[in-house]
Amino acid sequence: MKRILLFLYLFSLTIMAQAQGPTVTAWLQNTTATGTYYVQGNSTAIDNGILYNCQKVEYSADFVYVTTKGIPAYTTGPFLDGNPSQASDQDAIFKIPRDPQENTGAAISTTGGNIGVFINGVALFDYRDGVAWNPNTNAPCGGPGNDPCPGGPMAQNDWNRDAIPAEMDGFDCSKAHPAMGNYHHHQNPSAFKLDLNVISDICNLYDAEGLYAIDATQHSPLIGFAYDGFPIYGAYGFQNTDGTGGIVRIKSGYQLRNITQRNTAPDGTASDLGPDVNATYFLGYFREDYEFVSQTGEDYLDEHNGRFCITPEYPDGTYAYFATVDENWNSAYPYVVGPTFYGNSANRKVTTVDETTTIYDGTSSLSETEFKNLNISIFPNPATDLIAIQVAGLVEENLKIELVDLSGKIVSTSKISKGSTIAYFDVQAVYDGIYFVKISNGGLSISEKVVITKE
Repeated sequence: MKRILLFLYLFSLTIMAQAQGPTVTAWLQNTTATGTYYVQGNSTAIDNGILYNCQKVEYSADFVYVTTKGIPAYTTGPFLDGNPSQASDQDAIFKIPRDPQENTGAAISTTGGNIGVFINGVALFDYRDGVAWNPNTNAPCGGPGNDPCPGGPMAQNDWNRDAIPAEMDGFDCSKAHPAMGNYHHHQNPSAFKLDLNVISDICNLYDAEGLYAIDATQHSPLIGFAYDGFPIYGAYGFQNTDGTGGIVRIKSGYQLRNITQRNTAPDGTASDLGPDVNATYFLGYFREDYEFVSQTGEDYLDEHNGRFCITPEYPDGTYAYFATVDENWNSAYPYVVGPTFYGNSANRKVTTVDETTTIYDGTSSLSETEFKNLNISIFPNPATDLIAIQVAGLVEENLKIELVDLSGKIVSTSKISKGSTIAYFDVQAVYDGIYFVKISNGGLSISEKVVITKE
């Protein structure tokens, strides 16, 4: 009888999980811990007193409501381009459709500001930063220090600046920054220091992380949802849309145009004059410097930066966006979603939940197999002054990290919070010898040997 009851219980949990679906279960929740930030000139993180990740997830038959402060578990800032903002409490509720539909009408362009939300409650913006080219004044418009653009802030102009190269100096280690307090990513949310070719040294002084660490051997995790309701994945996926072919980098279908003058749109039609391609306004400075070229390989994405495919969370297939990077893991246009949506987009920020919902507690934990298969790197090993413990992929539950000597004594403790990727031990004052790094989640644990030497 006990076996029958256990079977029925497990079966009911499976049915509930299937009924809830990834749109409900993917979010990282936290109601106790608060975030941290850096200020320029101080490499010690400061507690901001604001809860990180998502605080509440509830759902109805048609929608998921996610309550969040918009703060990540990883440290934010500083922003070295003069941005006066810090990441601040957004007190937001996002209303995400559970059954998103393809847009069969006129194309819906992405817009300035929020176009999606990551599973840690942090906002996603598209490529733009609000600066464009004004052909009437032959100068940039919008943004600090410039005249307003024709049509107003964030209006679509013929030549719109790409935030990724233009605002590089203002991104923190996690490749994000705030707009009037609204902390957001325009691009793949994995820290600069984890790229194969590191193009920013911000992490050297103000070390931080990202939402996940790219793992070229595994399908990237589900990291968010666009405003049309379709899921967003990291940089790697199955080569073929039917889930076969191994794991590969999923590639953007956009490429830089072969132009020296900016007098035509990407489709070849005439446009307002933009600045000639030069050292200041280099190719790739504007979004319209790119053109879409359809590719035959299934590992290339469509004009929305997505494809219909099988993923681990959607074994029957779904349309999905991918956070595209190049072969060096540097961000690749159009970065996440855009320049148009695949589905029916709408403003998903609401002020209240106006229907009866079920609260999802999000307390599920990793299975023993999943825990043992965590891709953990400990480096350097041997170590002299600092040990880093890095988990590739997405950390979905809090991990306790302990440095233990051969007698079993705990020398130091740390943690990797869900929605972050790395922990450190300062071992400058630790004696030479063999130690173990123990990683646990409260019920399961694994240990890895590490050598500390002062030679």
